[in-house]
Order: sequence, then C-alpha cells, then structure tokens
Amino acid sequence: MSDPRWLNAMQTEYKALMDNNTWSLVSLPSHRKAIDCKWIFTVKENPDGSVNKLKARLVAKGFLQTAGFDFTETFSPVVKPVTIRILLTLVVTYKWQVQHIDVNNAFLNGILQEEVYMQQPTGFEASDKSLV
Repeated sequence: MSDPRWLNAMQTEYKALMDNNTWSLVSLPSHRKAIDCKWIFTVKENPDGSVNKLKARLVAKGFLQTAGFDFTETFSPVVKPVTIRILLTLVVTYKWQVQHIDVNNAFLNGILQEEVYMQQPTGFEASDKSLV
C-alpha cells in the first residue's frame, strides 16, 4: 500500500468514526474477549472508469463472535427489490422526478443493544494500548 491516498482514506474513515463517537475505550472485562478489526479498501470510480476516490472502511471481525452470547440476531437494513420496482412504477405513472442521495457513514448511526469489545485498529491506537 505505497499510495499515500490509502493512508488518507484510512485517516478520513477513522476521523468519521471518532466524530460519531462510534466507540468508547474501556478496559476489557475478564469474562469477555475482544474481537479484531480489519480495513476494507475500495476504489470508487467515475462513470468513465477513472478513479474518483479511494475509500477505506474499518470493520469488526464479527464472524469471531458467539451467537446468543455476543449477539442475538443479525440483519441488514436494506430495501427489497420489489419495493424498488413499486416505487419506480409510481415514478413513471405519476411522472415524478427522481432524486438520489448518499448518506456518508450511514452505518455508524445504529445503536447496539449488546456490548461489543473490539481491539484498537493497528496504527490508530490510543496512548493506552491495553484499552479496547
């Protein structure tokens, strides 16, 4: 990862996480295990195929969690294809204008019921590296 734009993308993502108070650093309880995290990298392209921006996303390795202990249910809040088809049918029928928006860091706005302990991301640790 020699391109400095990747580091900039990581810093931008980390800043968004911190600005949204996504987590609090705490001591790990003795009966709990912290899961690790990793960076996911994506190249966002313009319609002509040129690079628009480099995007880094920090994700917890949730597959290391135990069902019934670390979480009780899983879901992804996405719209079903039939809903989109109905909406587009209404757009055509009533000659509505379509608008598109993108919400930056949309998935940072959820509230977890369970306590999740995650290791600090490498290279972005707070001064006390024992905290999770």
